[in-house]
Amino acid sequence: MRTTLLPTAAMLAVAALSLTACTGIGPMPTPSATPSAVATVEASGDGVLRIGTLFPTSGDIAFLGPALVAASEVAVRDVNAGGGILGEPVEIFHRDSGDASGDDLESAMADLLELEVDVIIGPATSVLAERIIPLAAEAGVTVISPAATYPSLRAQDEDGVLFRTIPSYEKQGALIAESVLAAGGSSIVLVTDDDELGLALEASIVSALAEDDAQLGGLEMLTASSNLERMAADIATIEADAVVIATTTALDEQTRGLIVALSEEGVAGRTLWLTSQNMADYSATLPEGVLEGAYGVLEGAPASDQFIARLRQSDPALRSYRYAVETYDAVILAALAALEYDDDGGPSIAAGLPRITAEGYRCGSVAECRVVHDDLGSFHYVGLVGDVAFDASGDVTKADYGLYRYSEENRPVRIGTLRLR
Repeated sequence: MRTTLLPTAAMLAVAALSLTACTGIGPMPTPSATPSAVATVEASGDGVLRIGTLFPTSGDIAFLGPALVAASEVAVRDVNAGGGILGEPVEIFHRDSGDASGDDLESAMADLLELEVDVIIGPATSVLAERIIPLAAEAGVTVISPAATYPSLRAQDEDGVLFRTIPSYEKQGALIAESVLAAGGSSIVLVTDDDELGLALEASIVSALAEDDAQLGGLEMLTASSNLERMAADIATIEADAVVIATTTALDEQTRGLIVALSEEGVAGRTLWLTSQNMADYSATLPEGVLEGAYGVLEGAPASDQFIARLRQSDPALRSYRYAVETYDAVILAALAALEYDDDGGPSIAAGLPRITAEGYRCGSVAECRVVHDDLGSFHYVGLVGDVAFDASGDVTKADYGLYRYSEENRPVRIGTLRLR
């Protein structure tokens, strides 16, 4: 896994290449590997693929819901326009997951199970995903989340029902480290919460540095009671090539205070990196110029203009499209997994997902993959997120991260893409 970035001129050149639009798959699929034997799974479906969604339409993350609903609707229309699955149209049912503070999720899940859904697309947070895993396992339903990024979900999923079309949070650490190294840097200071996310990101950065015989230059744990001025002074003394601030929203006030303190200690904004947990618009909360030149990383593939137009056909009021691409691909993947095993049951979908993303002839739509399936055998889906591949834990091994740089007004502007490969 390698990335190139950083000095301004070189960075812009790489960004230009990274943002080049992907072309279509083309009329002649190509094999990506030699097909292997299909795992034996007992059919459990009834011949109709039913998809349930658990997206937030209420609560403090309700702003995410509309794009996810629209994306799933577009995907189902595409599946059915391509002939449906098992000779029948795919059905989709939407329910409100709410947020972590309530119990909407459990009642919504119960409703979907009564409707005999085979697969759940969602939820949109890791906390909700953790709550749904045992319910899905008991019901024999597969879950594909387009937005849950916590590393600990792997350990919670003993039955292998959870898949994600978004990369696990810690993987951005390696990309940041490799970017710093590729630009000629050798020293990174990491500031993090002393929690699951912080520990996972630390391990990812340390591992990437070790590949180049480099080490972490410093590690600071930010807490609600941290002495920000002292921490900033300690960091400034190290004179690191990069300072990665990987804190969560729970420490938003302390994070902003540390950024200001670092600026006062002479740590330039261009050495700072923010991760997906704290990358935000700070134009109204930080002094002008404090973050100028800083980098930010955010998981998720960008929605193309064409895809946005299709989403807005479903919901003309849409203005935010985060996780829409990952949601679309989650639906298509579920449908293709059922096609691969000729069965809409949850266990067949779970078995099919690794298969259709690991080997076979490359294809980019349900209609195209169906032709490959019928005429050539195994197929390999290439989605809107790009080349999709799942590991044994149901995590994607290939993914795109948006690369941002902060303006003088402390606003992040996307300048390119970091690719996990």
